[in-house]
Amino acid sequence: MKHRARKRFGQNFLHDGHVIARIVAAVRPRPGQQIVEIGPGQGALTEPLLDAAGELDVVELDRDLIPLLEQRFNAQQTLRIHQADALKFDFSTLRGDCADAALRVVGNLPYNISTPLLFHLLSFSGLIKDMHFMLQKEVVDRLAAQPGGGDYGRLSVMMQYHCQVERLFVVKPGSFTPVPKVDSAIVRLTP
Repeated sequence: MKHRARKRFGQNFLHDGHVIARIVAAVRPRPGQQIVEIGPGQGALTEPLLDAAGELDVVELDRDLIPLLEQRFNAQQTLRIHQADALKFDFSTLRGDCADAALRVVGNLPYNISTPLLFHLLSFSGLIKDMHFMLQKEVVDRLAAQPGGGDYGRLSVMMQYHCQVERLFVVKPGSFTPVPKVDSAIVRLTP
């Protein structure tokens, strides 16, 4: 089953195995952790996260991707798919019976909603252990900016007030299909 990326959802699907491995190594998922992936797309990150953690919740807006994910992971009873808008999703409903009940949130976020989604997730910061996101490099630069720098502003202040911000690494456009016009970067946010 083939899916064409939709511009209105800001879809750019990660396909670079080296980058996927680096992201999973940065997240360090373990069995017993409550991991949530926002925007699993075609499952490039989903598979290694699920393999490492043993169970996974995913929140996907594009209903056309749900059958693809169900088909790809049909034997996996431990993948729970939530067809929903992450901007409106109540992440507190995901607190399960895991030994480590704090949520670990991961995602290759659509760049057109990344800032509002980050603010939405801050409302659940008491439930979140950490967040690892692929964002437009410019947004990560603003998140991690220091006072006095040109990138420092409201986003820097708000996120740094609520989270420790760590810029991890840059991801080049060729790692995606379709190829975006900008560089991306991985960031770790720890409330």
